Amino acid sequence: MHASPAAPFLSGVIEGFYGPTWSRAERIELLDHMSAWGLDTYLHGPKDDVHHRAAWRLPYPEPEAHELLSLVREARARGIRVAHGFGPGLDIRYTDPADLDAAVARFVQARSLGVSVFVLLFDDIPDRMHEEDVARWGTLARAQAAFANAVLAALSAEAPARMLFCPTPYCGRMAMRGHGGAGYLQELGAMLAPEIDVFWTGPEIVSRTITEAHIDEVASWLRRPPVLWDNLHANDYDGRRVHCGPYSGRPAALRARLRGVLSNPNTEFPLNFPGLHSMAAWLRAGADWDERASYLDAMRAWLARFDGWRQPMPEEDLLLLGDCFYLPYSEGPLAIDLRDQLRAVLAKAPEQWGEDAAAVRSRLARLRDACARIADLRDRRLFAAWSRRAWELREECDLMVKFLEWNLAPATRGQPFHSDFHQPLTYRGGMVPSFQRLLLMQKDGTFVSSAMEGTPP
Repeated sequence: MHASPAAPFLSGVIEGFYGPTWSRAERIELLDHMSAWGLDTYLHGPKDDVHHRAAWRLPYPEPEAHELLSLVREARARGIRVAHGFGPGLDIRYTDPADLDAAVARFVQARSLGVSVFVLLFDDIPDRMHEEDVARWGTLARAQAAFANAVLAALSAEAPARMLFCPTPYCGRMAMRGHGGAGYLQELGAMLAPEIDVFWTGPEIVSRTITEAHIDEVASWLRRPPVLWDNLHANDYDGRRVHCGPYSGRPAALRARLRGVLSNPNTEFPLNFPGLHSMAAWLRAGADWDERASYLDAMRAWLARFDGWRQPMPEEDLLLLGDCFYLPYSEGPLAIDLRDQLRAVLAKAPEQWGEDAAAVRSRLARLRDACARIADLRDRRLFAAWSRRAWELREECDLMVKFLEWNLAPATRGQPFHSDFHQPLTYRGGMVPSFQRLLLMQKDGTFVSSAMEGTPP
């Protein structure tokens, strides 16, 4: 069910990732998009803001406070509410009155700047407490619930306040593993003031699918429908990837079981257009929701940003590029088809390749050139966001093209292949790839040591 009129359904964007914060210009552009797409809530809580965690007890200094005030004014002009959150959980003492006062003071300052929703974030912290907190509260859930209730009571004494809360176990896997302590979510749901909304990311931190049955179970634990903190398009856990695919794996009927849906997207702001465009379409969609159609609509709307100094990006090239950087659990169908076509060719001896090899070589060359064309974009922020990922893909495409050409030529077919542009250690080198070659991940999620199998490091 939807929230009551006193607590409207929230839809929008979380700036809550680990990484460089968005600029003022990017936030204003985000608000423009949100207004056009019917999204109504922006949550300000970037992890790399020093006042988010390390200095949570301190009020914002004047420059940062003025920046937040200006952002709130811009949001209000577009009919968008601003939520503000911070995470005290790394060093909080739940029994210390000074820490409660500091948390209230932070939110009082935020309210004076026009913030209308207040968010306490206890995610990504150790599930332990100081001895005096254990003695007073016994469990982490009880301590956090009492703290949040006290903060809300202090804020509500001045004026009605809406508060959101992120629990320490915030996905199904964490709850299953007992993170936060046995029965954490059930105890939190029983103790937390019923008007406080609770964030949830789904079965996983990054959930491929979220079903109605799953949300119903979570709601029974929490004694309230959750607000979805959706990490589907997040990429702060893997800097080599970005996600430009559609809002996926969430049936349209899920909306009726939530109090809100907020996306925590790519760290690189310019790459969030298609994912947020698609999520906004999902929020308006009926039972016939078509995620691929929403992706195609978003990419066509985004295409104008890919104007180059010499020529614009062709639509089919942008669609293939986006399919190569689609969603965490899968590439898009165009990319999958290209990879499968290449795999089928490479599974045969070169003398059996025939026309299939020439066809896949042509597609790879086009993708390679599309990646290189990123450097030609007039929008230099978009270029900067794409550049390293697109260039890495370009290098792999170029290597495959050269390999296919070598084996398609009768004079060199079957002979050892070397690329002058892909040399050992400067290509696919570095400590991270060397670690990845030592511990191999299997399809079932288990890991095996390649060193024991005699695989070179």
